[in-house]
Amino acid sequence: MRNVTLEFDASGNADGSSQLLASARNWARFGQLYLDDGIAGGKRILPEGWVKYSATPTPNAWVGHGAGFWTNLGDSFGATYRTERGWPRDAFFAKGTIGQYVIVVPSERLVIVRLGRSPNWPPEADGMFDLVRDVVAATGNKGKLAGAN
Repeated sequence: MRNVTLEFDASGNADGSSQLLASARNWARFGQLYLDDGIAGGKRILPEGWVKYSATPTPNAWVGHGAGFWTNLGDSFGATYRTERGWPRDAFFAKGTIGQYVIVVPSERLVIVRLGRSPNWPPEADGMFDLVRDVVAATGNKGKLAGAN
């Protein structure tokens, strides 16, 4: 990622759901790092196994959280809700406070980035179910990448 601004609260803490300001292309690079199992430019950036750990569901997290990501793996309410609406089972994603998304779909070799302000309720209001389902259908074959270079 290039030209990223990380803002901190009054105590000097970073907030994981907001205050990391970056362009769509930089967010796509972030997603690409996770799609490529923590390797960028031929170098391992993240520890081996970290991406799998990040997408592994936390027990009893009803919305489907992993380690810093939302995940469709497991049988949580959130994972079931998203997969019933067309999201691939292996998708995991970062979600900003007001509806920004970086979605990684390993089975489709996809990174989908969506910036913008969205309502958080009802869940369908931000159009993400349609967007993910349509992008997966449009790209349709493994090995294609949408949104990152």
